[in-house]
Amino acid sequence: MPDRASFNREHWKIYASVNEAFANKVVEVLERVTVDDARPVCIWIHDYHMLLVGNFIRAAAHERNLNIKLGFFMHCTFPPWDIFKILPWSDEVLQSLLESDLVAFNIHAYCLNFVDCCQRCLGCRVDRDKLLVENGSRTVCVRAMPIGIPFKEVEQQLKMLPPNGSNEIKEIVCVDRLDFIKGIIHRLYAYETFLQKYPEFHEKVFLLQITIPCRSDLDVFKSLKIEIDQQVGRINGLFATTKWTPIQYIYGMVDQVILFKNLRDASVAMITPLRDGMNMSAKLFVACQINSPPGVLILSKFAGTADTMVEALQCNPYEKFGVADLLYRALTMPNDEREARMMSLRKREMQNDSVHWSRSFLEAIESLVEKEGSVFEYPAMKPLDINDFNDYLPKYIMKAEKLALIAEYDGTLVPSNASLSSGIPSNTHEMLKRLSERQDLNICVISGRTAQALKDNIGIEKLIYAGNHGLEILYPDGSRFSYPMPDEFKDRCSDLLQSLQELTSKESAWVENQGAIVTLHLSPIPKPLRPDFIRQARGLIEKVGFHARICDDFIEATPPVAWNASQAVICIMRTVYGLDWSERVGMILVGDSLSDEEAFEKLRGVAATFSVVSSVRSKTAAERRLYSIESVHTLLSWIDDYLQRKLNGSVAVPNFLK
Repeated sequence: MPDRASFNREHWKIYASVNEAFANKVVEVLERVTVDDARPVCIWIHDYHMLLVGNFIRAAAHERNLNIKLGFFMHCTFPPWDIFKILPWSDEVLQSLLESDLVAFNIHAYCLNFVDCCQRCLGCRVDRDKLLVENGSRTVCVRAMPIGIPFKEVEQQLKMLPPNGSNEIKEIVCVDRLDFIKGIIHRLYAYETFLQKYPEFHEKVFLLQITIPCRSDLDVFKSLKIEIDQQVGRINGLFATTKWTPIQYIYGMVDQVILFKNLRDASVAMITPLRDGMNMSAKLFVACQINSPPGVLILSKFAGTADTMVEALQCNPYEKFGVADLLYRALTMPNDEREARMMSLRKREMQNDSVHWSRSFLEAIESLVEKEGSVFEYPAMKPLDINDFNDYLPKYIMKAEKLALIAEYDGTLVPSNASLSSGIPSNTHEMLKRLSERQDLNICVISGRTAQALKDNIGIEKLIYAGNHGLEILYPDGSRFSYPMPDEFKDRCSDLLQSLQELTSKESAWVENQGAIVTLHLSPIPKPLRPDFIRQARGLIEKVGFHARICDDFIEATPPVAWNASQAVICIMRTVYGLDWSERVGMILVGDSLSDEEAFEKLRGVAATFSVVSSVRSKTAAERRLYSIESVHTLLSWIDDYLQRKLNGSVAVPNFLK
């Protein structure tokens, strides 16, 4: 119910800190655990209270080299993308859930929603048929595992209850916690409509509404309780007689004996939430139906249980006339139909009880663990191929006259820690050279290094080279753009270079002079020692008025000028194609650094954007993710194939673009 959503950044910080505290306790236990056969320890995380725990546990396990398997089960609904994106921290939630090896929900629809959100919010590669999500080198399995109730225990409790008494007045039972999603107000209106439309049932039925207090200290729930109280009083005032009260209302905790007795003796149960992840009251009603003839279950089609409880009379709780008619049908249903429906419901819930559910989940995690020297062949994402780009790239380039490819050098065409001399992998270099010969494509390579050094190293004449993150640009015809850099910045850069070299002489880090930018490489420094080193380096950088761009394995010191990579890209597009470039040219932007993020953000929706990252833990404004430089080569292959097919006139326009 998005209209009731409100967000507070401080509340979110507290939520995250509580999740981190739980994760720290789990890690403490993990470090004390001794596993004889060196098999991973399985950790099972539950529900929306712990959405960020997986992220903290995975990070700690990686640092401490702990062997774990993470499983997460969501007890409530998982909304579709257009609702989920309302959450300001939707990316963080998905990133944490994808640190699990297995993510499970109550029904298949929630699995599809989750997979869709992973693709549309994070840009992950997914397999909707097999319910798989790619997270770096791992495949996250998504499964539907409907939760059950302790069916046998409920049956044992029922044997100790006294027999039911007279059924002269039929009971309609409703059991809910105090919550807007339970649809209590809508149900009362539907019951009122029933009493108006079917007066012959006056003094022959009564509705028992049991409401369990929940968050009753919050004003919004206090208001809901007041509204329920008022509606119960109003309806009773309209229809009650001296010997009949149409609604009996209990607000409070109910003894289990009383609850089970009412569920057993009821002729009808109305479980009509507006939205519910599962709804255990429906299952509990079925478990309690041991009388003959049994009761009838009226169930909202918006409850998760509706997916499996097909024998229930399913309703739309928003449509009070339909619910009223369904209640009439339930009360007048022949006994043989009652028996047939409830028999099937009970058989399913008996088989799929809470023991079956927990065992299924643990077996699913177990199937992801290496056994006897071999890895269990659970479904995994197939390797990336050119067909994986067919559902995304056409909408940006299909109707364009020409194509522009803008690619970062470090971390995109070469590993992020590679030296300039190591060069681009041979297959990627050959592909770039072939593509550079095309008349319908222009390629620009961007780097924090100088443009000339980049050109000398790559050695492909027909490329555009943008150095120092776009502060200088070399075009194939020999023309050159240089952002006017004040002399004082050059002096500051020289002073900064000397200061950072003095700092690194005490450590194993090293400094690279890239012209207007200075890069401090951190990879040789052990991660536990980095925070203090980064703090010192940041102080030196900011002391001379430069900006410190802190990445995983390096720090870039950039001058405080009003120019960035996104502006450089637009400058290149205007120079090559003219001011109307966006109407004629399709753009593909691929990168991996913070400077690229500025371009992703500014050009989102204008260009097809790809971020090259190691896992979903990295937040990005790009619409899609690639997890290796090999994936970038696959992207180049798709471009080559597409342009060749376009030249041959064999490109089919997708239906969604017609």
